Amino acid sequence: MKELAEKFIDRECMIYSFDGSHQFDGVIKAVTDGAMLVEKNGKLEAINLDFVIRIREYPVNKKGKKKSVVLD
Repeated sequence: MKELAEKFIDRECMIYSFDGSHQFDGVIKAVTDGAMLVEKNGKLEAINLDFVIRIREYPVNKKGKKKSVVLD
């Protein structure tokens, strides 16, 4: 997962945990062996990579703006 997460550095992403009840979003700033740093609204958050099952870029509409509703 570390190698895959490194491809998303400096991109705004949605991060899903394996229990399905936690979803994080923000800009991935750094990835280490066991965690990733995510920045949202100027604050950093560390997320354990052992619990991450999915990372994707934040979806945008045809005009390049962030979608207000994301269903998946």
